[in-house]
Amino acid sequence: MTLKPLYFFSLYFFFTGIQRAWSQEPVRSDTTKKVEILAARKLEFLKTNDTTELQILAGNVKLRQGSTLFYCDSCIINNRIHILEAFGNVHINDADTANAYSDYLRYLTDKRVAYLQKNVRLTDGKATLTTNNLEYDVETKLGIYTKGGKVVNNKKSVLSSTEGYYYTDLKDIYFKKNVELNDPSYYLRSDSLLYNTESEVARFIAETFIKDSSNRTIITKEGYYDTKNKKAEFGSRPVIQDGPRRYTGNTIITNDSTHISQIIGNAVIVDTAEATTVIAGQILANNATGTMLAFNKPLMIIKQDQDSIFITADTLFSARLSDLYKAGDSVKALTDVDSTKTLTPSDSTQTDTVKNFSKRDFSDKSQSPNQKSKIGNAKSENSKTDSTDRYFQGFYHVRIYSDSVQAVGDSMFYSFKDSVFRLYKDPVVWSKENQVTGDTILLFTKNQKADRFKVFENSLIISKVQGDFFNQVKSLRMDGYLTDGSIDSVRARGFAECIYYIQNEDSSFTGVNQSSSDIMDIYFATDSSGGRALQRVVFRSAVKGTLWPMRAKTPEELRLQNFKWLDNRRPKTKYDLYQ
Repeated sequence: MTLKPLYFFSLYFFFTGIQRAWSQEPVRSDTTKKVEILAARKLEFLKTNDTTELQILAGNVKLRQGSTLFYCDSCIINNRIHILEAFGNVHINDADTANAYSDYLRYLTDKRVAYLQKNVRLTDGKATLTTNNLEYDVETKLGIYTKGGKVVNNKKSVLSSTEGYYYTDLKDIYFKKNVELNDPSYYLRSDSLLYNTESEVARFIAETFIKDSSNRTIITKEGYYDTKNKKAEFGSRPVIQDGPRRYTGNTIITNDSTHISQIIGNAVIVDTAEATTVIAGQILANNATGTMLAFNKPLMIIKQDQDSIFITADTLFSARLSDLYKAGDSVKALTDVDSTKTLTPSDSTQTDTVKNFSKRDFSDKSQSPNQKSKIGNAKSENSKTDSTDRYFQGFYHVRIYSDSVQAVGDSMFYSFKDSVFRLYKDPVVWSKENQVTGDTILLFTKNQKADRFKVFENSLIISKVQGDFFNQVKSLRMDGYLTDGSIDSVRARGFAECIYYIQNEDSSFTGVNQSSSDIMDIYFATDSSGGRALQRVVFRSAVKGTLWPMRAKTPEELRLQNFKWLDNRRPKTKYDLYQ
């Protein structure tokens, strides 16, 4: 009776053990780490001690580990410490995704890491890496060199660096330290760079210097360059120097195929040849045609030693003047400074210029390739040798400021050839206490200073004397001359009228002269405050006039037709250009 419980416990543990044994998976060996010998002319086994046995193979050796094939002239396999050493014509075919070549190989069979030395080449079919020392991880498909290497892509681009990390399955290469890229089209230098051999896209992750075949230089800290499609994007306020022009912005996008560059965010173009600076929220530029379109609060600065000119508008456009003249006779009316006709371009013309900007100025598709080459070369040479072969246009809400002269208008045309500002549609020009209005105003500059002006149709000049007292001259056309930025004299022609206050030497008023004549000459002189005030009026023919006592009429009654004192539109400082 005492043995019965013990018997049942024994049976329980016996069957439980069998059940657990049946439920366990059988232990399998890792065949991916086993090196198989596929071919060799000679095979020897050498036992160095009780625990170590070497396999020595020679002559057209071929081995396999998983999906990786090894070729060499001879090799030694030590299975105890999991090392394979190969000599002569070493070739690793890693599952047909990458191929490595060298004179010597030391391979860790358990970790699947290869160390290749002397005349090392690693290729993914798109690019070839050459170095003298390379570590290649068969598992991760990563090749590493730390003592210098170079990558050749499409037999054209050559990338070199001190260190490099080659992800053969992703086709990505991370270059580090003393990175250089040489291509027939450009040269690149950086501390770090990412490059994809399949897409041929280089990504910038450190400060990078680029110089292309036209000697254009680019400095950037981030972005990419698509070498295949010639497209690029540069970030972190890159700087592009193209001849006398320097471009910068938060981001610059370029397309070398179309020659179009887009500068986004705090865009700036500085032209040392023209002594101009353009600032805007966004700028489009075409390097082939030399055109430029700035918008989002654009500002152009014409640099001078003491009195720079600041210009703003809704949109600023610039191009070569020689290209504009090719448009035909219709342009002559726009640029003819001696024309007596109203030069105001129609609203539709202004609108079409902006809308068709990319079609007209950003494309050369209308010419044949030979014509494009000849015209493009001629334009490039002209633009480099003749800095005056340019013009600027401002569209809508044009405002101009300098210390001596200020102006506003709906639109503007400025030629660097004749240095003339052409203001259209309700333009106003101010000089000290003098205001000039008309349908069209041409403001001539000399040595980058206001020199003279012409006013066409509804010409009116108003000079503030004090309070509500204003000297006024009205005519069909006016020609004025300035000295040191101040009005010196004006000739009014065609139904000229004037109202001016007569003053004694002590500035006391004696009366008001209201007269008309075919031609009037008005002369200005420096007053007690240092400004330029109307001094005298000379009537040349058909004079009619009245001399009014000061109390005969109120200042409001002494106003010529279309009188408007527009001081509220006047930019008082350069900071008032955008209000």
